[in-house]
Amino acid sequence: MARDEIDDHVHRWSRLWEGNPEVAPEIEGALVRMKYIQRRSQRGDVAAFTDPDFTREDYLTLHALMVQPAPVQATPAQLAEAANVTRAAMTARLDRLDRAGLITREVEPLDRRRVIVRPTAAGRAKWEEHIYAGMARDRELLKALSVDELKQLNAMLRKVMLSFEQENQ
Repeated sequence: MARDEIDDHVHRWSRLWEGNPEVAPEIEGALVRMKYIQRRSQRGDVAAFTDPDFTREDYLTLHALMVQPAPVQATPAQLAEAANVTRAAMTARLDRLDRAGLITREVEPLDRRRVIVRPTAAGRAKWEEHIYAGMARDRELLKALSVDELKQLNAMLRKVMLSFEQENQ
């Protein structure tokens, strides 16, 4: 959907409900635009992973591992939670990354029921290659905004997210 199509969609929707105090076209417009930006970002990410030996899921799993608190390690259950996948799916992902030499899995000596996953040097390098490429795609996606505008946008989105936390208290 192009910008004109989105604007047209929001305008048609607003006209349909014109005069109804329950309807806020500003909210509809913001949400439609945010969804479009997110879909475009995801399409760019999917298109970037054309190598069948290193998939987007492989990257997302390494990313979940790399952003864990220092030292960079996690249990498979922690990674499944962070990546929002089932434990079985995470096991399959970790098997794949282990075979590729991108992670290690070690039994924790003090609790032999726990497995600790860590990136290898090759895993860190692969993650860095893709994280920087992703950052470049993100910069391109939001190039219409200045640094100050991006700071404003972040502040506003943070405010919305904080309101969710307040609702749950």
